Amino acid sequence: MTHQDTRVTDGPDASAGRRRLGRRAVLRGAALGAAAPLIPATAATAATAAPASAAPGTAVPATAAHDAATTATATTATGASAGESAAGDSPAPAAASVAFRWFGTAGWRIDVGDRTVLFDPYLTRFPTGLFDGAFDPRTRLRTDPKTVDAHIGRPELVLVSHSHWDHLSDVPHIAKTTGARVVGTETTYHLLVSLGVDAGQISVVKGGEVLDFGGITVEVVPSLHSRNKSCSYFAPGTLHSRPARTPRTIADLPEGDTLAFQVTAGAGGPSAFLMGASDFSERAVSGLRPDLAMVAVPTSTSTPRYVPRLLRALGTPGVVVPVHWDDFELPLTGSPVPDPAADLDAFLAQVREVSPATRVVRPDYRTVYDGEMRPAQR
Repeated sequence: MTHQDTRVTDGPDASAGRRRLGRRAVLRGAALGAAAPLIPATAATAATAAPASAAPGTAVPATAAHDAATTATATTATGASAGESAAGDSPAPAAASVAFRWFGTAGWRIDVGDRTVLFDPYLTRFPTGLFDGAFDPRTRLRTDPKTVDAHIGRPELVLVSHSHWDHLSDVPHIAKTTGARVVGTETTYHLLVSLGVDAGQISVVKGGEVLDFGGITVEVVPSLHSRNKSCSYFAPGTLHSRPARTPRTIADLPEGDTLAFQVTAGAGGPSAFLMGASDFSERAVSGLRPDLAMVAVPTSTSTPRYVPRLLRALGTPGVVVPVHWDDFELPLTGSPVPDPAADLDAFLAQVREVSPATRVVRPDYRTVYDGEMRPAQR
């Protein structure tokens, strides 16, 4: 693959880049794994980190005493407090106007003020037999409008990493009912048009583009799909024209090349690197330097030194959030159940070994996080 420079050259200026570096330093700290009750994104205010020992679903008290205890925990866990790691940097911009919600799998909802961006929104989560050893590629595609509509808000932008069912199958409903613009590959374009989405709503990208959506910057990053132990994956292939028939089963949705995205809210960030699969082009991600990295957890070892190569290419982000490690055939009503093929504990250990100052956030479905990936408080 020819190297494509995905760094912003005509977007945020150099001073904005320095502000992002300041934010990255502030974001570094102790591991964070707690969750807070689901609250509206508009209610997000200054947030605090939970102690590393807190269980998912535990509410975090917003008190000065708790803040002090959290700082002490950060010092113990990393050898330097967040304040020490940020020495000499200007304060990070307030994170309260940005909110992140994990949809499970690779999916995210990002609210920037009253604007909403979705990434790989897979919400219907129907059974295919994938997690019980009876996988059926003839499984019919389905969308539950009530479930989808309860989570998506009023999106103006939908980013799609690739076209497998656990990333794309709810996108036609979202696009047709909200009018949101969809950004994805040529394959995604042809599939969505076949499924009834207006072609004028879809922006086809290849990787390397830097797109300005009125203050929300989207950098499109050429990427790769993850591989199983046989170095292959489900439903490969690309489309260069509309399929002969409307897709009906999960096997009718080929991968169609894979993208990653870096989304930056405003000139000062935060910036979030979003992955839909656990492989990457090292040259393509070098120099991105996101504040937050939503990293897909691998289910095989076919990609060598995946974690250290990725984190170093990204400039050791201040916060790493593991994604695509849950059983995505279970509903979003409970806590995430790990995919037994994804060794989440080993992944987290590798992150901490490669970048001890990076704060690791194990996300929960029921939590709204602020722009520093801390549970938002009322």
